[in-house]
Amino acid sequence: MTHRVPHSPLPIDQSEVTYEHGPDSTAVASVAGGRTTRLEIADSQAFPGTTRTVWVHEPAEPSDAPLPVVVFQDGAGFLDPDDEMRAAVVLDNLVASGAIPATVGVFVDPGEDHRNAEYDAADATYAGFLVDEVLPRVSEVVRVSERPEDRALCGFSSGGNASFTAAWHRPDAFGRVIGLSSSFPQVAADYPRLIAEEDARPLRILLQVGHRDLGWDEAEDNWVAANLEVGAALLRRGYDVRLVVGDGGHDGNHGGVLLPDALRWLWR
Repeated sequence: MTHRVPHSPLPIDQSEVTYEHGPDSTAVASVAGGRTTRLEIADSQAFPGTTRTVWVHEPAEPSDAPLPVVVFQDGAGFLDPDDEMRAAVVLDNLVASGAIPATVGVFVDPGEDHRNAEYDAADATYAGFLVDEVLPRVSEVVRVSERPEDRALCGFSSGGNASFTAAWHRPDAFGRVIGLSSSFPQVAADYPRLIAEEDARPLRILLQVGHRDLGWDEAEDNWVAANLEVGAALLRRGYDVRLVVGDGGHDGNHGGVLLPDALRWLWR
């Protein structure tokens, strides 16, 4: 099947580029909104002394069957209908149109003043926190699938690399990843080498980065280059991967505009 892409001029000045959101990122009166339930986690075993909010967004149509789930890091930002991501609105629209299956959105905030400690770590602690502490609480609200191919992780910046790291360590629990402007330079893991040397995981991964992301013209701590290097390593290793390179800086604009199609691609 051939897809014809409408012409869009290439921005010559890359310093100020703003993408316009598509129709899937806007609430539609004819589309029933899902129900959002707020939870508090104040007794974490993985991160003692932290408190955080988790929101569970269920599809509008109830189901007795366990449902696919997407876990969004930095949950409040992804849930905000006036911000760039608008993820609950996107889920409602995509589910209503049949573009993706009925899917639960789980929006997890980091512990207060603990974001980088959780998201930029190279070990499996955050993955275990999601598996052992967050998803069991979610299951008290709505049944979610336990199959890794039905479980996705999504995040922006450090939340993007946290999503990748969690799936890397726990492919038995998470099979799909969306990383938007991921902060790979902040993680003490040489992912291109690990991807090349270790057994391939059964993961489907979409990475997005902008030409003017952090350190774009620097030899070290270059977010653009790091995302390209991780993407290239995944491609060479034969992963089911899509690498989207756009314009703009280290912000959620392009990733937010891309989110509906990223979810379509992830659940295709």
